[in-house]
Amino acid sequence: MTNFYKYLFVFLSFFYFNSGISQVNKQKELEEKRQAILNEIKQINNLLFATQKEEKSVLTQVEDLNSKIIARQNLIRVTNQQANYLSREINNNRTKINLLETELKDLKEDYASMILKSYKSKSQHSRIMFLLSSESFLQGYKRLQYMNQYAKHRKLQGENIKKKSVVLEELNQVLTEDKNKKEILIDDNKLAKTKLSKELEDQSKLVLALKKDENKFARQIQKKQKEAIKIDREIEKLIRAAITAANKKIAKKRGAKLSSSKKLALTPEAKLIAVDFTKNKGKLPWPVKNGVVVKRFGNTQHPQLPNVTTYCSGVEITTEKNAKVRAVFNGEVMEIQKIKGAAKAVFIQHGDYITIYQNMINVTVKKGDKVMTKQEIGSVATKGSSGKSILKFLVYQNDKKMNPASWIYKL
Repeated sequence: MTNFYKYLFVFLSFFYFNSGISQVNKQKELEEKRQAILNEIKQINNLLFATQKEEKSVLTQVEDLNSKIIARQNLIRVTNQQANYLSREINNNRTKINLLETELKDLKEDYASMILKSYKSKSQHSRIMFLLSSESFLQGYKRLQYMNQYAKHRKLQGENIKKKSVVLEELNQVLTEDKNKKEILIDDNKLAKTKLSKELEDQSKLVLALKKDENKFARQIQKKQKEAIKIDREIEKLIRAAITAANKKIAKKRGAKLSSSKKLALTPEAKLIAVDFTKNKGKLPWPVKNGVVVKRFGNTQHPQLPNVTTYCSGVEITTEKNAKVRAVFNGEVMEIQKIKGAAKAVFIQHGDYITIYQNMINVTVKKGDKVMTKQEIGSVATKGSSGKSILKFLVYQNDKKMNPASWIYKL
């Protein structure tokens, strides 16, 4: 084997080894994303499309279908990325296989040449005669060392060939597996595109119906928005009152004057909980076990009604009927209030953070109770008009709204 091939193989092996690790990690990440989207589509089908007999307004149908279309488009995008990464991996493995085959060929030729030389050497005189013909003890010793080194080298060459053959076999197996995976992904994407085309067709029909009476539907959305704003103001009022009550309680214990601050006065224990809550940012569990986010935090422009923008102070999650609501972190029940148009709302304090679980029934905790992460605190109420079970979840730091998606894992 030439030195050029040796150095080239070593360099490319090192390069592909490192890129291979990165490739495997990226493939794993993409597969996790793909499975998460598939699960989301399954949840959308179960929670938004399971009961086809229920009468839905055109607006609700458009919103539900839009959720599925977005998820389907994300699935196609991620699957394409996976297929592209597999294509690169297949090409990389083909390059490695070609280099390995060239190296093996050279190794085998070297090994065959060595065996031939050894055979010719044996035909001329035996090893004993070769040693006995030495002119001195030192020469005989050196000849013995050479013979041992030659035998050891030949053995190493044979073992090297075996190892390279195993690596080549493994690479070929990986190549075959990657090709099969890619074919499956391509087939899955074809099916996803077919379903997407049908969904887009259905959406177009519904949008036409929306456009015929756009003002009517815009008024419906605006009415819901006004109701949501009214509930938000009630929530904010309750938070301010709860903060004042909590601070009054602490001031009384300390024998101090009540502060006019809008921030929660914290005990040493509450400070520790706040620190732990902050440390778990982005890792907190969902407030329900299964669900689909149907409204996200902040301003959102309606996809089919460009002149309509809505605002959500938290996130709205559609879940199963009578789904259990869970505390997302250790804390203390700060307040439980019946809110018109939103059933009950449970406020849980985590240091200077407050999580709010809105639209609840069958609440199983009371004010002052200590709760643990994932502890059930009640159930989600089902709206009679839509037949949907929607939990609104909010996060505050003192009286400041925060985006729940920044706190809940993969929300």
